[in-house]
Amino acid sequence: MSDARDGAARNLTHQVHVGDVAVGGGAPVSVQSMCTTKTTDPKATLAQIDGLAKAGCEIIRVAIPNAGALDGFEAICAQSPLPVVADIHFDHRLAIEAARRGAAALRINPGNIGSFERVDQVIDAAGEKGIPIRIGVNAGSLDPTYAERQDLSLPQKLVASAKSYVDHFASRGFTDVVLSAKAHSVPVTLETYRMLSRELPSIPLHVGVTEAGTLRQGTVKNCAGVGILLEQGIGDTMRLSLTADPVEEVNVAWDLLSALGMRRLHPELVSCPTCGRCQVNLIGMADEVSRRLAKVKAPISVAVMGCVVNGPGESRDADLGIACGLGKGVLFENGKQIRTVPEDRIVDELFSEIERRYGDGANPVTQDDAGEKDA
Repeated sequence: MSDARDGAARNLTHQVHVGDVAVGGGAPVSVQSMCTTKTTDPKATLAQIDGLAKAGCEIIRVAIPNAGALDGFEAICAQSPLPVVADIHFDHRLAIEAARRGAAALRINPGNIGSFERVDQVIDAAGEKGIPIRIGVNAGSLDPTYAERQDLSLPQKLVASAKSYVDHFASRGFTDVVLSAKAHSVPVTLETYRMLSRELPSIPLHVGVTEAGTLRQGTVKNCAGVGILLEQGIGDTMRLSLTADPVEEVNVAWDLLSALGMRRLHPELVSCPTCGRCQVNLIGMADEVSRRLAKVKAPISVAVMGCVVNGPGESRDADLGIACGLGKGVLFENGKQIRTVPEDRIVDELFSEIERRYGDGANPVTQDDAGEKDA
């Protein structure tokens, strides 16, 4: 795994630990997701967590909608390869019991817990177990105290509500908090988190665009909103909410971090959009390379370029690359030409070089597993 500091100066927030994952305080931005399985089914939930862990998820959250889910939650915590966050709404007793049964952190919205007396009981339970609490404020479930105010914009309502909770937690001597204040609107998300980073600069922020939609729209909205925030140094951990297989959330998160030059887990593919100068089937070639790169566990850059305009330059800048011409391509490694290969051997020859350097994780996708989602 490759970690790199992004260009923006990051807020030096207070650091908390969700299991063994550091959040804030200069730690790399961590990637989270949430299970879509029923917590009452530990076997299915653990299988999903295992797949998410292989994809690069670092913190996982599961829902505890009622007391009937607590036994499953305890079993999940005992066997999960990732730290498990208990997602609690309405019933403070569920949060207290989740802390006792192995939660690595709690996620609550104090506005729907019922009273500060109940919130205080959750704070005490978390304090006894030494686990952090994420205070999650959401535009769709704002505390009525702020939701009904006409003198505030939605971002101002979210920030005022979040700040009131942080202040209350601090008055109780509890500082192991992470804060989120989410909305489905990208502009609202940007304004809200910019205000939070100014007004609460020491609090670690969990960023994301909530209810962002299905895979395509949700990816665009999250990458626009979260990408801007991260580039500006705002955000310590993230979940990119998608109405899709949660593995897609993790894949998109890592692609975003890689595009920003912050962290890289998977290979980066550099490929041109093609034009009338291209003399090979570049779209098919790039698709095949992308599919086979999904098997490679190395933070490398691989270029597949279609003509002589930018091809040699881009290929030379990549760890490994191919610059294509009429019926052939030239293989490069870190700027050095390796050899020329015929068009029908370009992809296989490229992957033989990748496999030689990075191991058998570079094996081609077989017919049997071509349709599976791979980490």
